[in-house]
Amino acid sequence: MRSLFLLILLFYAAIKPPFTQGQQRDRIFLGGQKPEKVFSGGFFTEGPAEGPDGDIYFSDLTFTSESGMQAGYIWKFNPKTGKTVLYRSPSGMANGIAFDLKGNMLVAQSADFGLRCLTKTDMKTGKSSILAGLFEGKPFNSPNDLTMDKKGRLYFTDPRYTGHEKLEQSVMGVYRLDMDGKVSLIISDIPMPNGIAISPDEKTLYVGCYDEGSETEGLSRPARMEILSYSLNGDGSAIFRKVLLKFPPDAGGPDGMRLDEKGNIYVAIRNEASPSLKVFSPEGQEIASLSLPEVPSSLAFSRKSGENYLYITAGKSLYRIKTLNKGYFISK
Repeated sequence: MRSLFLLILLFYAAIKPPFTQGQQRDRIFLGGQKPEKVFSGGFFTEGPAEGPDGDIYFSDLTFTSESGMQAGYIWKFNPKTGKTVLYRSPSGMANGIAFDLKGNMLVAQSADFGLRCLTKTDMKTGKSSILAGLFEGKPFNSPNDLTMDKKGRLYFTDPRYTGHEKLEQSVMGVYRLDMDGKVSLIISDIPMPNGIAISPDEKTLYVGCYDEGSETEGLSRPARMEILSYSLNGDGSAIFRKVLLKFPPDAGGPDGMRLDEKGNIYVAIRNEASPSLKVFSPEGQEIASLSLPEVPSSLAFSRKSGENYLYITAGKSLYRIKTLNKGYFISK
């Protein structure tokens, strides 16, 4: 009888239809929600992160050739008042932003009149310092995004998308900054590394490649839009595991990414024709897709307000939407 019961269960499991896209979406976002625009006064918003005060800090890339403005801004959105104020101008072309366990602001500052380095700001005193400005005696290309492990080590991407400054690094690399200040090149074969994130168990490093390709002097480099998965070792080294996701030519590509506490990967998809945020399982299965009014660049979870908000920088704006899952944050 028990064997028959198990056979019946297996039969119904086999014929049970898979989740529809709508059902999958409702497992991530509350049903019927649309992204709420909370700020719209930027030029090219990027790099959101929740500060120790619960405010959302995000960068604004003021590309000089397009805007005439130099070296960018950092804005600060207060979820309690709904108001956004200018936090830093110029920002040194701040891009990715994160906060360490002590509440210090960590910023990847890019090219185009930027500092091309990683900086730390003590949020209590306002004092800033440079964490890493050179590798093997030469400036970085244009630090883009960053993440941190539980030991306090920083991992950051260093492509070059814009800027007049001379390229002095031989590769577009992924680096690790140790607590003692040592900088190590850990990945050197991604043509344009962009978004970066670490799994909650710290066994996997995810790196997005957003490379539109190029053709110069008769040499052609094909476009590559991928998210790659690396085994992350205890010493901070990374070993290539697989291409987790490969995006078709007409589907855009991955920019910033963040993880929830279950390890699901939330990705800003840069696609002018169909801007969206997509959510993937750790195995690379698409779980949910959220259409957006503007092309997204990055995203960040919040936790201070007591509600699970996901903030999204897109176009000139900042959006937010409630999620069912909590975002992943490192803790002591």
